[in-house]
Amino acid sequence: MPISKCLQKSEPLWKGWDRKAQKNGLRHQVYAISGDCYVGEWKDNMKHGKGTQIWKKKGAIYEGDWKFGKRDGYGTLSFPDQEMGKPRKVYSGWWKDDKKSGYGIQFFGPKEYYEGEWCGNLRSGWGRMYYSNGDIYEGQWLNDKPHGEGMLRQKNGNCYEGYWQRGMKNGSGRFFHLDHGQLFEGFWVDNVAKCGTMIDFGRDEAPEPTQFPIPKIKILDPDGVLEEALAMFKKTEED
Repeated sequence: MPISKCLQKSEPLWKGWDRKAQKNGLRHQVYAISGDCYVGEWKDNMKHGKGTQIWKKKGAIYEGDWKFGKRDGYGTLSFPDQEMGKPRKVYSGWWKDDKKSGYGIQFFGPKEYYEGEWCGNLRSGWGRMYYSNGDIYEGQWLNDKPHGEGMLRQKNGNCYEGYWQRGMKNGSGRFFHLDHGQLFEGFWVDNVAKCGTMIDFGRDEAPEPTQFPIPKIKILDPDGVLEEALAMFKKTEED
């Protein structure tokens, strides 16, 4: 009896080509239609792992971690600098879902930078900002602005400690006028001090002290009525 053999169907050529085209693992330079270039690791046709992306239009360079096609993990973003003749680091820190998230350092200029926490590309959490004019803010941030408790140290030595909202002094706080040797403690609304008290503070060591010291207020109580009332109040509290 003759033996018949079934011929195996050959795989279509396109399936083999498609399998070879799938990007997985480490790849050398891969160019997009826009001219952007990526060198690094892939997974299921997506940038995943360690890699470097160069955007042709702006010349931006990202070196760091990727996760399913997005910057995720630790990485550094740089831009070309014609004066330096090499890329200038703009941000170095953590990313999540293609946005700055976690701890990172952002350089705004040669003498202006921020180090602290980020959320969704915005300064949020604790952070320290060094301004180009010499001022330093250290404290809480929300939506890219000082918000919460924080301290602003000015270049001339003066200092504000207190609460902030939307980037402005709001709430209770203390302002140390160290150049004049005075301390103001009070309440602010949108950077304006509404009420408070001013006292001498380190006036003898101040570089530019006020002409006259702030006089001390004395309460006149010749009959001792106030003193007696305070004594009764303390006794009531003890009881």
